[in-house]
Amino acid sequence: MRLLLSLTTALLFSAVAAQPSTARDWPIPAHGVIGVEDAQLDPAFWVERLADADRVVLDRDAIAAQNARLQRLDRSMHDLDALPATLNREQVGGWVSGISRHPTKPLFDERGQPVPAATIDDTVADANLDAIPAQQSTRYGLVVHRADLRAFPTRLRVFTSSDDHDIDRFQESALFPGDPVAIVHESRDGQWWFVVSPRYAAWIEKRHVAMGKAADVLGYTRKAPYRIVTGAMAHTLYTPEEPGVSDLQLDMGVRVPVLADWPADKPVNGQHPYTSYVIELPVRNDDGSLRFAPALLPRRDATADQYLTLSKRHVIEQGFRFLGERYGWGHGYNARDCSGFVSEVYRSMGVQLPRNTSDQAVSPALNRLALGEKDSRDQRVAIARELQVGDLVYIPGHVMMVIGQIDGEPYVIHDTTGLSYRGRDGNIARARTNGVTVSPLLPLMFNATQTYIDRATNIQRIRP
Repeated sequence: MRLLLSLTTALLFSAVAAQPSTARDWPIPAHGVIGVEDAQLDPAFWVERLADADRVVLDRDAIAAQNARLQRLDRSMHDLDALPATLNREQVGGWVSGISRHPTKPLFDERGQPVPAATIDDTVADANLDAIPAQQSTRYGLVVHRADLRAFPTRLRVFTSSDDHDIDRFQESALFPGDPVAIVHESRDGQWWFVVSPRYAAWIEKRHVAMGKAADVLGYTRKAPYRIVTGAMAHTLYTPEEPGVSDLQLDMGVRVPVLADWPADKPVNGQHPYTSYVIELPVRNDDGSLRFAPALLPRRDATADQYLTLSKRHVIEQGFRFLGERYGWGHGYNARDCSGFVSEVYRSMGVQLPRNTSDQAVSPALNRLALGEKDSRDQRVAIARELQVGDLVYIPGHVMMVIGQIDGEPYVIHDTTGLSYRGRDGNIARARTNGVTVSPLLPLMFNATQTYIDRATNIQRIRP
């Protein structure tokens, strides 16, 4: 597959290397987002331009094979089923020290004041590395509601500049209801667990995880029948009888088992179930142990009885379900960042991706096209104009998803703090979008002299 891709790319280079890229007089609307008209903010605009919108790009067997390859080849992934019954200090210490590294740069708090060195030292000490035992039994748990993953066992928010109040450098990611984890370490204050999830290892507050037997935890993720959340999010119905499953947020791609044998006229937590699906969710008991409880998932929310087919239509429509959502670094602000955005779009179709852009961009399990210094700008532009819907374009620290082409100009949807471009006066202008954004790719500026396409490092193609 990759040899064929390389050959195709080489032929493309030879055909277009002599064709210089041409500058375009991009329209800059009043809203300040270059090249974007109101019609382009409707997913139907992009779907209607496609001749093969509903063609299956990868079928379920191909997706399963790719996911298996990801687990086997990508070192950023963790196969919980393959963990040994006993973990040693070296293994656990490697996980913890890999994320809980002592900061090397000054940090600022939410008021813009420097965080004292003593506070940083104390936070690092809370990771409790010296307390990791020589040997420990592997423990498992299920996440009971959406929860942050942190670099250290603290809610302290820190920033790299005094005027930044958004990008919390201790915020890493998030986990969702039903996500399985291995519980491998505890913080000094006993309020946090260090957990290993299939895609990430970091700190989570203990109150968000219910500990259970390996068979119960890992078996939950394979239960069927199930519902997949296909909207940006769904919520279980409110119930005072079972607070642990009341008004619970389920983000795109979350999979929950359905209790298919629940009697059609039997109330669930005091409510008749005929307008909802009866699902099963993990609950944390007062002692931290795991149990399962029924809950109602309303039929009005966007869910499906299987993963969506991987088609261009679904890629576009799923991406646009997040349009305008505020940017949330590391899944902060109850939202998501650029890599979280593309991960959850593809998760709704059953496709697994690594958590961070640095791992996604180079994953050996995907259909990767690497770009380097040898690739001229004309070659890069030529590649950009051949991009297809669903392709993921990486620059340092960022990923964008292609949604189509207009007159040979590729457009992307991405979760970003903002866009820079050269204005009509030739100077760099910036639109602080701070959310899920539609934009053309080629006019975007990485810095004063380089465009995004100049700095592109990789393209990942979720297709044959």
